[in-house]
Amino acid sequence: MLLVVAAAVVGTVIQHRHGTLRVNWPPLLADWDPHLGPGTPAALAVAAAVVVYGPSVAVRLPWRSLLLAAWGTGMAWTWSLALVDGWHQGVAGQLTTQHEYLRVIDRFHDIPAALRGFSDHILLESPDNWPAHVAGHPPGATLTFVLLDRIGLGGGGWAGTWCITVGTTAAVAVLVAVRALTEERLARRAAPFLVLAPAAVWVGTSADGYFAAVAAWALALLALAVTGCRPGWTGLASGLLFGWTVYLSYGLTLFAVIAGAVLLLGSHRTRPLPFLLAGFLVAPVAFTAAGFDWWEAYRVLVTRYHQGAGGVRPYGYWVWANLACTVVIVGLATVAGLRRAGAALIRRTDGGQARLALLVAGALVAMLVADLSGMSKAETERIWLPFALWLLPACALLTGARAWLVAQAVLALLVNHLLLTGW
Repeated sequence: MLLVVAAAVVGTVIQHRHGTLRVNWPPLLADWDPHLGPGTPAALAVAAAVVVYGPSVAVRLPWRSLLLAAWGTGMAWTWSLALVDGWHQGVAGQLTTQHEYLRVIDRFHDIPAALRGFSDHILLESPDNWPAHVAGHPPGATLTFVLLDRIGLGGGGWAGTWCITVGTTAAVAVLVAVRALTEERLARRAAPFLVLAPAAVWVGTSADGYFAAVAAWALALLALAVTGCRPGWTGLASGLLFGWTVYLSYGLTLFAVIAGAVLLLGSHRTRPLPFLLAGFLVAPVAFTAAGFDWWEAYRVLVTRYHQGAGGVRPYGYWVWANLACTVVIVGLATVAGLRRAGAALIRRTDGGQARLALLVAGALVAMLVADLSGMSKAETERIWLPFALWLLPACALLTGARAWLVAQAVLALLVNHLLLTGW
């Protein structure tokens, strides 16, 4: 709480004096706008139901039923929060703004030609330069919405629905991985916290929620592979998704750190590796053959990053204010859980708790590397969603689950009703 308050106070002073933060409500990209909306009653109802019944239901339900319940309830939570801002502002209009992917759908009429010339439009001074989010990501992100448009699901409404529907499966993927790598008991204890995460404010409806789900399923399938569950098929599927992940966002290459933690926790860590590698190579080979050079595009992007807000935003503030953004998306319960996870590692506790702590530590290290790199300055409440979801299982180590769930729900409701977030 002190970190978030400090980031808000110091950030407000810097923004008012110099305007270099490029956010209106530091440390979040948001505007102060207290409001209610059509999603408010549903959000309150879902929050109350999860707080009252979540912990007990998570213990009693059969495993597969629990996964379906987590997905369904997570969708209800995310949809209701998004609709607090109304259909257009909260869902349909989010991915159609000047910086977003849907602005360039018509420029991908000839997909191979668009891929071959993709890097030529990244820099600000280049002709017909891409909007910020298109330039800032590999073309897999934009191609997703191009393909949705091709099959008749064009426009902001369908794009937002896609991000919420796919993005909310990330919680299921995390549960699958936690059960495979640690204990089912810990996965069940974590389930209500994954459902009621404050991160849902940004899962609905930023494309990063979709990215988070793809990366989460890549890790979940890897967890199944290294624990002996059909290592050939699950390893191949994991590799395919990891390959697609790095063509959705350059920063998601840091999932290699979490994947390393998964491999350490696996009892069959080498058996799926050939299948994993074979699957991973599919996306790079396909994109390279189509004319897109990932490394060249990233090199040009670094220049574009410093041409825009990234070159103005002060590293000395964001290197710690980014962590304040993380507190907002994971909630105070996760911070308390991380303390217990750290204690489990220090004491070298045997069993599932130490294994869970190692998995969570992998996600934390990946985020810290992103933070120190200087390529993550502001907007990390959205950009770090894929990593933040892997901190939430630390809540399984807490006692007094209902009280902590109340804290999580209150934080999400306050953010969504007091602020108009950028996503």
